[in-house]
Amino acid sequence: MYNQLEYRSGQELVAQYAPLVTRIARHLMARLPSSVVLEDLVQAGMLGLLEAWSKYDAGKGASFETYAGIRIRGAIIDEVRRGDWTPRSVHRNGRRVSEAIARVEARTGRDASDSEVATELGVSIDTYHGLLKDSAESRLFSLDELTEESEHAAGVQLAGAEPEPGAQIQERAFQGALARAIETLPEREKLVLALYYDEELNLKEIGQVLGVTESRVSQIHSQAAARLRARLKDWK
Repeated sequence: MYNQLEYRSGQELVAQYAPLVTRIARHLMARLPSSVVLEDLVQAGMLGLLEAWSKYDAGKGASFETYAGIRIRGAIIDEVRRGDWTPRSVHRNGRRVSEAIARVEARTGRDASDSEVATELGVSIDTYHGLLKDSAESRLFSLDELTEESEHAAGVQLAGAEPEPGAQIQERAFQGALARAIETLPEREKLVLALYYDEELNLKEIGQVLGVTESRVSQIHSQAAARLRARLKDWK
């Protein structure tokens, strides 16, 4: 059990880093359906914060905020993954989109356009955009899921446990492949990912930057995810 000093420190910690927890929860919630309650994500994030507090080792070199961010993010993603609210049809259609993109790009040697993917799937462009919208509202694929294993591994390493050398090598190789795949994306898709993940803008704010609707930004984000999934299929 915590002694009184530890309890007071815990209270101060929660008060100091609650805004960080809320910010991460809001950012992750942008891709989740309206049925997900922000308070549930914040609660999971708070547990991640307390876990970070109990396991942080300053001797590992990372700041507490960096380490806590990893733990908070991981705790929230774990909470979401515990309940799979995504219909199987969405998973299936997401795979179909990625496979169609891969076929078109293998055949043409260039980025597949919306119309080409729709034709490959045998659907109208509106139906294709609907598939992208469904995928965007699910957790079928996101950069968070691509990198969450490495983030958890980093969190464990910062806490003091060393990962297996082979796993480290494979993870570095994957991260390199992911970075290269992102660089090959069409400029608009690459810009959307940069604004969303690096600048932490929401879809509405990105739409204002690009001069398009929030729905269109969602489509671009989802198509970028599907394209990356297709190009990283050998890493499954």
